[in-house]
Amino acid sequence: MTTIAKPLKYQFKAMNSPCEVQFDCNDAALAGELGRLAEAEAARIETKYSRYKEDSLLSRVNRSNGRPVPVDTEMMALLTYADNCYRLSEGLFDITSGVLRRIWRFDGSNKVPEDHEIAALLPLIGWDRVVLGPDNITLAPGMEIDFGGLGKEYAVDRVLMMLAAKTDVRILVNFGGDLRVSGPRNDGSPWRISIESVEENRKTEGMIAISSGALTTSGDARRFLLRDGVRYGHILNPLTGRPVMGAPRSVTIAAPTCLEAGIMSTLAMAKGRDAEEFLRDEKLAAWVLR
Repeated sequence: MTTIAKPLKYQFKAMNSPCEVQFDCNDAALAGELGRLAEAEAARIETKYSRYKEDSLLSRVNRSNGRPVPVDTEMMALLTYADNCYRLSEGLFDITSGVLRRIWRFDGSNKVPEDHEIAALLPLIGWDRVVLGPDNITLAPGMEIDFGGLGKEYAVDRVLMMLAAKTDVRILVNFGGDLRVSGPRNDGSPWRISIESVEENRKTEGMIAISSGALTTSGDARRFLLRDGVRYGHILNPLTGRPVMGAPRSVTIAAPTCLEAGIMSTLAMAKGRDAEEFLRDEKLAAWVLR
């Protein structure tokens, strides 16, 4: 019986998430070199698009107060993707809705915002009010954008493609549970990924075998509020400013890229009680936990 060697791992933290790159080889020096490149690329993306860093390009956009802000080709590509997602989702995916984090803090407490607090923020939400030029963006005064629903997934795709261009070693990139692989393992077998359980007394709900593409998971296992027996998950409806009710506890999606998987898992959660019907209609490879 042949024992399959465990992949070498390079671990770091970025975008407020544990990050890991696995290399299916026994060359520790190569794994370390490639791992450092992955960490540097993740740091570059975080520095550029973080809302927490005052000198980031995203922060400059959010401080623009109605003035056009020049953006480079990379950011314009992300903004165009966000625009497409907004239109295809009929407003359920909206990167201007990040302002709701000011009142919704999904920390497991019972602190549900008051109606007037939600109403005060709704005028600041609406991607249809954003003006995209050929190389600039203009936000209405007081509005912000937030790449929280895209940034980590984009980073996974960027890192995977960058490393795959430098080596034939099979790679798995995993940033906070959003992951993508460069192909099957060296012996032809798939990578095996565990699905995190939503139950407190269980760690996993099974395994998924993946030989190509990406997996992402959206859910409320860690981010929620609980008040009067009602659980409020962290997926918010930008049109109402409130959590989507009746959504699954967890949705895992397989897709060719992490960006694609991420938007579809988020949209499935945003469909609430209709999540399974949405997934069937879209013919997506999905695992749903309720």
